[in-house]
Formats: sequence, structure tokens, C-alpha cells
Amino acid sequence: MGWEGWITIASVILMFILLVSTRIGPEFILMGILTLLLTLGILDSKQAVLGTSNRGMITVALLFVVAAGIRETGAIRLLTPFLNTKPKSIAKAQLRMMAPVTLLSAFLNNTPIVAIFIPAVSAWAKKFNMPVSKLMIPLSYAAILGGTCTLIGTSTNLIINGLMMSELGRPSLGMFEITRVGLPCAIAMFIFMFLLNRWLLPDRSSAIGQMDNPKEYTAEMQVIPDGALVGKTIAQAGFTEQSGLYLVEIIRDGKFLPAIEPTMQLQADDRLIFSGIIDLMTDLHKNSGMEPVMNRIFDIESYRPDRCLIEAVVSHSCRLIGRTIVGGHFRQIYNSTVVAVSRNGQQLKGSIGTITIQAGDTLLLETLPSFYIRHRNSKDFYLISQLDNSTPLRHNKAILAFIILIGMVALASFGVMGMFNAAAIAASMMLITGCLTPAQAMRSIDWQVLLVIIAAFGIGKAMQITGAADMIASNLVGLVKDNPWLVLAVIYGCTSFFTEVITNNAGALLMYPIAMSIAQKMGVDYMPFLIAIMMGASASFATPIGYQTNMMVYGPGGYRFSDYLKIGVPMNLFMLIMASLLIPVFWPF
Repeated sequence: MGWEGWITIASVILMFILLVSTRIGPEFILMGILTLLLTLGILDSKQAVLGTSNRGMITVALLFVVAAGIRETGAIRLLTPFLNTKPKSIAKAQLRMMAPVTLLSAFLNNTPIVAIFIPAVSAWAKKFNMPVSKLMIPLSYAAILGGTCTLIGTSTNLIINGLMMSELGRPSLGMFEITRVGLPCAIAMFIFMFLLNRWLLPDRSSAIGQMDNPKEYTAEMQVIPDGALVGKTIAQAGFTEQSGLYLVEIIRDGKFLPAIEPTMQLQADDRLIFSGIIDLMTDLHKNSGMEPVMNRIFDIESYRPDRCLIEAVVSHSCRLIGRTIVGGHFRQIYNSTVVAVSRNGQQLKGSIGTITIQAGDTLLLETLPSFYIRHRNSKDFYLISQLDNSTPLRHNKAILAFIILIGMVALASFGVMGMFNAAAIAASMMLITGCLTPAQAMRSIDWQVLLVIIAAFGIGKAMQITGAADMIASNLVGLVKDNPWLVLAVIYGCTSFFTEVITNNAGALLMYPIAMSIAQKMGVDYMPFLIAIMMGASASFATPIGYQTNMMVYGPGGYRFSDYLKIGVPMNLFMLIMASLLIPVFWPF
């Protein structure tokens, strides 16, 4: 191995140090290391951008669009009603939640799935007095385990599969080929968690729920005639204090009904006055059975799913101070609908249109994204901020989006076409049928993930061509005395460790050339080692930084870093043993 190999190894070590010790984004660190290797002449320009043409990487980008179509139509929310009834135990609550999450994560990007389930699970836990910390880590782990069950369950599977196709000239793995090891491991991990969660998961409330006096809004919504809420009781609709959402009163036929029983049925055109925090207001905004009252009072020019939610704080110089929302013609002046109002934590009574605007009021507006640009320097408002993921959902497209997803899976599963072609058709159909807009499709693509993949491709190529991978492989083979079972466990363990401290895709792409070199030196089939990389890259249970869904549940679950170590390290070891025993059974050496 020449100087190029030593420089490559030193660069990889520097990359690990920067990833662990700094807050710089992984995409910037990996792209920086790739640029260094390119500048030193270790890689040429073609090798440096090899990842951009990989079919697996492009498939990952297309699946982001497919997942966005499911998210923007609210199709995933069709499963959250399973979380409305009281479970008999914590273990049964975990099973009821984890089963649909695991199933969905086998076919969709798990980030939007977890994002949608977090508020639903939080409300469920609060409603039935369950410790939310017993549910949030299992929610993340279910999404991770679901990714191990199919070829499209995680981006790592697609990337490694793409490398095998391009570099080795072998056909693509089948949609459910990895299921032979992924499903048994997922079931075993479920059993492990159910048996030991009592001791390994903390009994703690949400960090968000511990905040004092969170900002509360008063909102007014109107039940849509022939909508999903007509005929349901207050309890069935989930509009109870236990869910964190307080239905203050109902306006029916011009009469105020302040005494609201859980058994009262909702009727068409009922006007509902709610009180709750901003996250719950956003959920109301996305409910398929009602819409903001102000949308019915005025004709809204733009298509509702093109709009978003914006918070605006009224300034002392606002022209509408002392006037009501309707009487001040707020809609005509600002081309925006007032969805909710917050005033010093007070619970405001009456119809939202009759509220008199005061300086310091925080208004939740439904408007076009251009509102921020037009009014950010306006004297009428102190502060304007757009809420993420606040666009109203296209509920009428939910069934269509699910049909497109099922069609994509069927085309790839039955060998009609490859995964790349099936994903391209599904992404196109999501756009053609209006399940999402081109702008939403572009925003849905996680460019950080793609940049990490592209950079990791180049760094992995450098390890391969400089002999660094061969040197590391020789030392590993010598360390385990040419025992392929031990080598498999070491490859899995190294991939899992890299996933915990960097990212799953980067860890897998760094281990790929090492695994190929080991297989060549030992004269055994490479498939068991590559399957081990796929499984190891998904086994991120021990830290909140190893996998995005772990970090997403960190705050809502009220966790500490040590909570992940306590349950995650045993799960990582158990998964290593399970995978190391099962993989050679289905893919012999």
C-alpha cells in the first residue's frame, strides 16, 4: 500500500473525529474529505462523483417523493384511529402502536411516519395516563426494524443493492429477499422489548409536557357537511381534555352551547371553539372533517393545500387594533384567514370573528407562503414565522396515494420491472394525480442524505483503489483466524458502530469495499457479508444521534442520553447475535 492508502486512512480517521466531536453537519464533513482526496489526486473527477449515477441513490430520491405523496394526502393518518381506545397494559399499547409503524416503515421513509405518529402517541398516552417514555423509543425502534424487512425499507438496502448491480453485474435483490432475515430479527426484537421494557425503559413524562404555561391558542373550526365528523360524538372525534385539546363551546344554529358532554353528536355546520397549544392547532388545521370558519365566511382565492400556517405577533402600530377580526376586514387587507388567536395564555370566549385585536396578540394565519415576504418588514407585525409542515392535507387523494404505493410494491415484487422503474412511475403518478405539487416534491427530497451518500461513495472508492480496504481486510481476517462466521459478526459489529457515531449510509459504504476484499481473500461468497452490512446499518438503538427517528422522539419522550444506552446496547448485541446466526442459513458462505 502506497502513500495514497495511508492518506486515505488518515482522512477517514479525521472524518470520524470531526463527526463525533463537532456539530458540523455530516454532509459538509464528508464532502470536505471527498474534496481533500480529489485535490490530492487520490481520486479523479469521475471517481469522485460516482455516487451521482448510482441507481440505488436515485431510487432513494424517488422514494422520498412517493413518501411525500402519502404524507401530503394524510394517508398515514388513516391508521392513527387505532390509538383511540384504552389498552389493557403498556406492552399491549406498544404492540398496537409498533405493528402498523413497522409495516409502514417497510415500504416508506420512516421519518414522516414517526413525525405523524409522535403527536398521536403523545395524545394517546396523556388520555389514558400512560408514561410517554414507555412508547416513544419503541416507536422509533419499530420504524428502524421495519426498514430491515424489505429492499426499499431503508436507503442503505437500495445503495448496497445498487453497488452489487453496477460493480458486480448481478441482478437486483428481490423486494422481499432480505425479509428472510429481517422479519425474524424484527419479531425477536419485539419479544425482547416486551419482556424487558419494564426495566430498561424509563418512566418519565415528556420534556415538552413539563414546560410551564405553554402558549395556548383559541381557534374556531366549522364541521364540513357530509364530512367525516358528522354524526360522531365529541369523544369519538377525540376532542377531549385528555387529548390535550379543549373544546370550549359549540355554536349551533346561532346558539352557544357551553355545556358539552362527550356523548354529544356533531352536526353539519357546527362551529367549534377550541383551546390548545400550537401543535394541536396544526393538527386541527389538517383534520379532514372541518375547516377554519373564516374560509366559509369569505371566498378564498387560492387552493387550500397551496397555503400554510404562519404565526404573526400584532404590533402597537397595527391599523386593526381595537377592531374585530371580521369588522376590521382582516381577510381583505392581508389576504389571510385568522385560524386561531393567542393572548397571554388566556382562554378567549366566543366566535373568533368577534375577537377584538390587541397589541401583542399572536395570530395563527392560513395564507400563502408569500405572506412572509410581503409583510416581514411591515409595521403591523412584530414577528412573522412560518410553521413547518402546516400545509392542509389533500384528504380526497389519500386512497389514490395508497393505490399508487401498492402498485409500486406489486410491480417490483412480482418482477414486472425493477425497483428503479417502479419508483420512477410511482413518483410520476403522485405528481400527475395531484397527490402533491412539484414544489412539495422538491422539498421532500432529503438533500443531506443524498450528499452523504454521494460523498461516502467517493471515499469508499478511494479506500478500494488505494489498497486501504485490502490492508484493513487482511488484518481483520488474520484477527479472526479465517473463520467466516466470526468475520461476519465483525463486519456487522463495525457497521453497527459506524451507524451509531456517523450515519447508516456512510457506515455501510465505508464497510462495502472492506467486506468485498475479505470475501475475495477468504474465497467465500460475498453475499452474507453484504447482507450483514444492510442489517448492521439499520441497527442503531444505542444513541439518539445514530438514526434520525431516535433524535425525533428524544424530546417528546423526555429522555436522557443514558436511556438509549440502557436499552439500546443490549438490543444491538442481541440483534448482532440474531443476524450472525440467521444470515449464513439463507446465504451460505
